[in-house]
Amino acid sequence: MTTRRAFLRRLLGTLAVLPLLSLAPALSPVAPAEAAGSVTVLLPPWGTLPKDMTDRFTKETGIALDMQTLGWDDIRTKIVTSTLAGSAPADATEVDWSWVGQFGAAGWYETLDGVVDPKILNDLPTTKIFTYDGKLIALPYNNDFRILILNEEQLKKAGLEAPKTPEALTAAAKTIKDKGIATYPIALPLSATEGSATAWYLLTKGFGGELFDKDFKPLFTNPDSAGFKALSWEIDALKAGLIDPASTGLTDVQVQELFKGGQATFDVAGWAGNLAVYNDASKSKVAGHAVGALMPSVTGRSRTFGLPGAVGIPVAAEHKKEAEVFIQWLLAPENQIESYQVLGNLPTRTSVLETLNKEGKLAGGKVLLEQAATVEPLFAQGTPGWYPQFSAAAASAINQAAKGQMTVQQAMDSIAAAAADAMKQ
Repeated sequence: MTTRRAFLRRLLGTLAVLPLLSLAPALSPVAPAEAAGSVTVLLPPWGTLPKDMTDRFTKETGIALDMQTLGWDDIRTKIVTSTLAGSAPADATEVDWSWVGQFGAAGWYETLDGVVDPKILNDLPTTKIFTYDGKLIALPYNNDFRILILNEEQLKKAGLEAPKTPEALTAAAKTIKDKGIATYPIALPLSATEGSATAWYLLTKGFGGELFDKDFKPLFTNPDSAGFKALSWEIDALKAGLIDPASTGLTDVQVQELFKGGQATFDVAGWAGNLAVYNDASKSKVAGHAVGALMPSVTGRSRTFGLPGAVGIPVAAEHKKEAEVFIQWLLAPENQIESYQVLGNLPTRTSVLETLNKEGKLAGGKVLLEQAATVEPLFAQGTPGWYPQFSAAAASAINQAAKGQMTVQQAMDSIAAAAADAMKQ
């Protein structure tokens, strides 16, 4: 097992490349006497609760809630720097699926196995992703996986149906562009951020392959490989004017604004829960026209992978009991539903998803449930501790390729070299 010294050395190395930037069984009850005090919670924009929800939390629990927001990349940087300095960035923080290997190995987060009734874990299937060495270090609040999201109105204007292969997606985008329906039909991030790397991973599966073999040997450097073809597809679409050139400087969240504004037809790496946001007239200009479709695939079998977000409690947190109360409250069925309706966070509890679908309140329910059945892990062996270094290198190389500073071959070789270096540390 990696030693703590080696682990910290790897984290410090990673910082150099990081941008500084009823329903199912109820949760374990918390007595009001235990719920006195305050709690600070640090989450990304899509997890930051609106004021009416935070006010309701305080009213129901008696706990003063300080809700803090940072970008996804910045949260990880703050967690690392704060913890290395001996303090906690907040009482409860985002714990991304991709951080579990690192944070679990370092012992930075409290074990949460006893925070909820064990029976409820059966209603939270993605908890296994947040288990390290048999210990649950975070509880998932965002059931994130990716689907293809379409502007159905624009598609119909072009006389097209949902594309089922990457090649069909390219052809559809060209038709839409040629007809003047959308100048840049494909919404896809190409900046040096995690969202760009995530989209490439997804497309790699769409082209029928994996990033690594069982021994973590890179599988994407050969021009015939799925990973190579996936990035080539992105760069070709950019050169053909199907992707906005400004995407080389946009995050995934910013690219979503293009779709919400009706400027793009395809959100290629669409967040499953975003169908609710896209169809909310108060937040989107395409409300009523955003529909979900299965991810395109060259094999005829759609594939996607899970990227759930969770909340964990740092070992150095000052208000751990209050943080436990917040996590329990956040996972209550009514709060999962409101978070989905307001923020687009797809519920992590299976019973909540099923209830929403039965009531006709799960946007794109049929497609979501069908795509959910295809969700697989990005790494069959479990997310390795060196993932953040690898992903940062992938995002940087993708960005450089998109800017014409690297060829696809050079980008793939660069990512493979970075992975090899990360594994050695």
